[in-house]
Amino acid sequence: MPITAVSVCVMKDTLLNNIDNDDIHLASFLSHVVSNSHNDSAYSHTLTVIGQAVTPYLLHSVLIKLNDVFTPSSAAFHHLHKQMGDDVIEIRGALQNTELEQIKPLLGDVSKAYNVDVGLQGSRPSLSEPGLLVMDMDSTVIAIECIDEIAKLAGVGEQVAEVTAKAMRGEIAFNDSLTHRVACLEGVPVSHLNQIRDSIPIMPGIQALLTHLKQHNWKLAIASGGFTFFADHLKAIPVVDVVTSGLTQSNVVVRGFNNIFSGSLLSLIDNRIARVPSLRSNTYSLLPTSNLDIERIE
Repeated sequence: MPITAVSVCVMKDTLLNNIDNDDIHLASFLSHVVSNSHNDSAYSHTLTVIGQAVTPYLLHSVLIKLNDVFTPSSAAFHHLHKQMGDDVIEIRGALQNTELEQIKPLLGDVSKAYNVDVGLQGSRPSLSEPGLLVMDMDSTVIAIECIDEIAKLAGVGEQVAEVTAKAMRGEIAFNDSLTHRVACLEGVPVSHLNQIRDSIPIMPGIQALLTHLKQHNWKLAIASGGFTFFADHLKAIPVVDVVTSGLTQSNVVVRGFNNIFSGSLLSLIDNRIARVPSLRSNTYSLLPTSNLDIERIE
C-alpha cells in the first residue's frame, strides 16, 4: 500500500519499511511508496522529482539530502507521470527556516548526484485557469544548439561547443562568447542552414506538453536569442501562438556575404536593458535607435 506520512521523520523512516532490501532498488516498486493522490496534510511548497526508472531507494536518498531544509508530508504521482516516459513525483511539504533562493545550489547538487531533475516551488501555475508559457528555443523546444550544429558541418564543432558550454556556465561573458563562436564559422556556406533546418529534432515530449497546455487555453510562445532563420521555421508548430528571435529588428545582424560566413562580427553591444522582467526576455525593438548608434556601428 502506498505510504503518505505526516512528518519528515515518519515519512523517511517508513518510506522503505514495507519493501524488501532487494526491492528498494527496483523502479517497479515505486508505486509501493508513492500514492496516486495526496493526503490532506498542510503544505507550503512542492518538491518535484523527474527521472527515468526512479527507485524507492533513490527517492528516499533525495529526501535525506534535503533533510535540513525541507520537511515532506505526502508523496504522489504527478498527472504527467509516464506520459512522456519519465517518472514524475510530487512531494508536498514545508521549508525549514530558509528561503527558496538559498537552497538552489543544494537542489543542483542533488540533481547531479542522482541524475534526476529536481524543482522546489512555493506557488505553481494551475491548468484550471489560462496561463502563458514562454520557452527558449535551443536545447528546450529543439534538442540542439543551432550554432553548434553549424560549427559541426564546418569541422569546428568541438571548439564552438566548448565556448557555448562555458558561456552557459557563466565562465565567459556573453559579448565574448558571441564573438568567439561567430569567428569559428568563417568559410561556412550559408546553405548549411537549410540542411540543419530540414532535420531539426524536436525535444522529446514537447509536442505532447504543448498540446496539453493548449487544450487548457494556455498561450504558448518561443522566444530565442538564436538564429532568426531557425526560429521562423518553428512557426510551423500548430499550437504555438508566437515565435520571436532575440533581434526583432534586423538593424544589426550576423550574416554571410556571397553566401559564406565571414567569421567577423560587426556589432554594437552596449548592454542597455531591453528586458521584460516578467517574461525574462530581451525585447530590443523597445529600444530607440539613435543617430549616435548608427555612427558607432558604421
